[in-house]
Amino acid sequence: MTPKSKFAIAGTIIAIVIASSLMQNSGLQTSHQVATSANTLRIGYFPNINHAQAVIGLGNGDFQRNLGNVKIETQVFNAGPSAIEALFANRIDVTYVGPNPAINGYLKSDGQDLRIIAGATSGGAVFVIRNDSGIETTQDFAGKKFASPQLGNTQDVALRAYLIKNGYKTSENGGNVQAIPAKNPDILTMMVKKDIDGAWVPEPWGAILVKEANGKIFLDERDLWPGGKFVTALIVVRTDYLENHPDVIKKLLEAHVDETIWISNNREEAIRIFNEQNEKLTGKTIPVEELQEAFSRMEVTYDPVKSSLYKSADDAYDLGFLGDKKPDLSNIFDLKLLNEVLEEKNLARIS
Repeated sequence: MTPKSKFAIAGTIIAIVIASSLMQNSGLQTSHQVATSANTLRIGYFPNINHAQAVIGLGNGDFQRNLGNVKIETQVFNAGPSAIEALFANRIDVTYVGPNPAINGYLKSDGQDLRIIAGATSGGAVFVIRNDSGIETTQDFAGKKFASPQLGNTQDVALRAYLIKNGYKTSENGGNVQAIPAKNPDILTMMVKKDIDGAWVPEPWGAILVKEANGKIFLDERDLWPGGKFVTALIVVRTDYLENHPDVIKKLLEAHVDETIWISNNREEAIRIFNEQNEKLTGKTIPVEELQEAFSRMEVTYDPVKSSLYKSADDAYDLGFLGDKKPDLSNIFDLKLLNEVLEEKNLARIS
């Protein structure tokens, strides 16, 4: 072996060791450390109507037709924090997700590795209580047990903020109200067994709890927001994928906008197709009347309702989910491609 070749091999080994050390010492593997490909787009979403565009459009092939030769791969999640973890672990490139996990992920990456590129739904979250829980007003919350889909997810933050606003502390903070994270199907079981008194959930689980778990709507979250509009679901993307493949993301946004408009104009057909796709994802269908009720409390949209996201961030910060420094979200949105799509379709831009 020549001295020159020995030097080249040694240099390669040193480079590998340095790269490995950097990866191991990083507290959070950033998206800039992984290669991306324009040939595949990996999309995360949840099997609920707050992600209706994804459930319908990915399920029936609308998104794939719009993406053309870009292969779509999908992964289904139960709640936002898990989806954000997958995003940063490079298991997905884009995900539909609630605002609070999006905010948390943005801050954990120091504002570097995640961008919100569109809204998905407004509304569609409710606080349901058992009819026999003994709760008539907020004054009856003492000693009660309430559930949410996952610690720190959008509905969990909403529940905890509402409890504080009404003078209650959760048990882990020395209070007399329990807030219990549980998967949505488990929340239904817990309600039926009377293990919990209520739950703050996304649709269609609100309608399901009313119909199947002796529940009633204690609060429609729209009543807490100006004009009844608040962001429930967004589309977020890894920053490196957005920077490297804006053409792919633009095609995704075209599909998302088209699906949003179609659902808005074809509600009954959308409900039917959603149910078909939901059965493929979960093995179950949802009674049509429950879906109709759930859809009546939400709006599919591509508008991320920015002001409501900032308010959600303030609530999460006050609850201690975002550290000891008030969050700076000045660069969390990148709506450039969305606005290009809207202009090309002669639709109003999002400011």
